[in-house]
Amino acid sequence: MTQEIPSKEYEVVIVGGGPAGMTAALYSTRLSHQTAVVSRGGGRAAMMQDVHNLLGVREETSGAEFLDIGREQLKGYGCHLYQDMITSCSRDEEELIRLSGSSGDYEAEIVILATGFNDVRPEPPLPRTGRGLHYCLHCDAHMFVDEAVYVMGHSESAAHVAGIMLNFTDEVDLLTRGDDPEWSDKTSNMLDNHPIDIVHADVTGVQNGEDGWLKSLEFEDGTIREYKGGFAMYGAEYNNGLASELGCEINDDGTIEVNDHGQTSIENVYAVGDCTPGHNQLPVGMGEGAKAGIDVHFRLRDFPRDPEILEEQGPVRSEEVPGIPDELLEQAVDFHTYD
Repeated sequence: MTQEIPSKEYEVVIVGGGPAGMTAALYSTRLSHQTAVVSRGGGRAAMMQDVHNLLGVREETSGAEFLDIGREQLKGYGCHLYQDMITSCSRDEEELIRLSGSSGDYEAEIVILATGFNDVRPEPPLPRTGRGLHYCLHCDAHMFVDEAVYVMGHSESAAHVAGIMLNFTDEVDLLTRGDDPEWSDKTSNMLDNHPIDIVHADVTGVQNGEDGWLKSLEFEDGTIREYKGGFAMYGAEYNNGLASELGCEINDDGTIEVNDHGQTSIENVYAVGDCTPGHNQLPVGMGEGAKAGIDVHFRLRDFPRDPEILEEQGPVRSEEVPGIPDELLEQAVDFHTYD
């Protein structure tokens, strides 16, 4: 007989422990709501060798270090953190959202999805990720100023990224790796009129320097081309399964449709970060998490009470305030007790 796993109940559960999800949790917890983050671990941020474009964070900070600091901050405020893989979700009769994981179940009044996406990787051989193979132009283009770079792919986006890289360097190769180009005649004309070498031969080998960074790529035609690094442009696979299961509207590109505050098309379900439309950037995702956390507070906070509730229940009694749960109240008092 299988023993039923008891559910853990929260006001807010965030699925995904990246920068966007943890920022949403930070706001939700600090704004007095019982909050949990359920994360499977890993993710794009965890793979970053260096954090870029985040004011106040030094570039020698790795993504893993950055996330570790975030988790410690959340624990300090009383947020509960779980490493678990959510496999399904549903609503019960009381409209609570039930999330079923590999290690436990979680119930919440409000769920924030921060499930991100996975970059589609080209076939090997490949340079090391973060040491010559990169996916985010806005994060890493600055690393290749005045260096030889490649853009790998055969799509419209690959061609345009190659053109954009001319703002940073005069040595740009577009590597189709033997695939037929899918860009338009207009884009083909753009490529013809810019100093971009299109290399159709496939990559057969990778040479790295002693520091692990890419040194050069070998091609099936016998040529060797030196590069500092480059970008793979093969699209993204969005992690929208839970959103679909809850009935959220999904855009044609796989992103989850949201309003300006992260609210999806389904009541009490939010989505933030890389699983939503827009730029896939740390500061952007964190801003989305902050806005969602604030909006959640407006939905959940007890005071001031609505006029119809006051008419039904009468004036708020002094013993009913503050509205913060006892556990978070004690945590906050301890946090702000200075020696």
